Amino acid sequence: MGTLEAFQKLAPVLLAFGCGVVLARRKVIPAESSKQFADYAFLFAVPCYLFGNIHSSDLARLFDWRAITGYAAAACAALVLAGLLARSFGVRTPRGVALRLMAAVQVNTAYFAVPVFIMLFGDAAPIFPVLLFQVCVLSLVVLSVMEMGRPGRVGGPGARLLTSVRASLLTPVVIACNAGILLNLLAVRMPEVVLDSFAFVGDSASPVALFALGLHLGGSGIALRGTTREELGLIAFKCVAFPLLTYTVCRYGFGVDGEWLGYLVLIAAMPAPQNLFIFAQRYGVDVHLSAAVVVKSSMLSLLLLPLWAQWVTR
Repeated sequence: MGTLEAFQKLAPVLLAFGCGVVLARRKVIPAESSKQFADYAFLFAVPCYLFGNIHSSDLARLFDWRAITGYAAAACAALVLAGLLARSFGVRTPRGVALRLMAAVQVNTAYFAVPVFIMLFGDAAPIFPVLLFQVCVLSLVVLSVMEMGRPGRVGGPGARLLTSVRASLLTPVVIACNAGILLNLLAVRMPEVVLDSFAFVGDSASPVALFALGLHLGGSGIALRGTTREELGLIAFKCVAFPLLTYTVCRYGFGVDGEWLGYLVLIAAMPAPQNLFIFAQRYGVDVHLSAAVVVKSSMLSLLLLPLWAQWVTR
């Protein structure tokens, strides 16, 4: 896969993002409205996308437990290293650290990994186990921390933790994933009109979220020349260190080889997730940093993915 081919595949992504930037700069749509678009994606469109796809998947074929356990172990090791990296940059607040852990370890599945996997393998199915792990484990931890840090929380630490976990478990994204898995395991057939409706709304998740990101950056502005050391550290960790760590842990720690080893390394090499910006926007934590990491890690991943693809296919 060449760089030009990757750019061509991502043309719709660039169009949605670029349109938001242009409209915000020309003040056709206020940049402040990006939060409303992000809320639509986070609370409605993304859950519809997840539920429909998980409910329709063959879960037995998708889950190679040794490969998934290896990836989870690599992700946990990366979380520890990323936490140390965050502290080295002077980040002390739990919400700030949690957001940076998300930036360093979670990957952009829906907007980046899916088209790349379809291009390389003709199938994006290997991505869904990692997506479930991200949503049901990593995102749950981040959401719990974010909810605990919300202004106006009362009660002791235990009560606040319980309230935060409950609030996290009741977010639309987590509910959609758990409902999709449960109905799939129980072989409950959903009416076609319901699945078609979820698919129709879910298809809008990617362009709307990217449009929201474009609106925000169009209003605030972003430049490569102004990249901070912290942004560089997070981007390098996400695009280079995490894939190498995934390769090492999965191959030598869990004996994963063949196609699944290549799948996991390529997934780890994907850029920071779009949800990073959505979470930051929703909870008002380091919004500009999150937007910069998403965009710049996407640019770097675009350049590195052909090299990763060539390496893992040997």
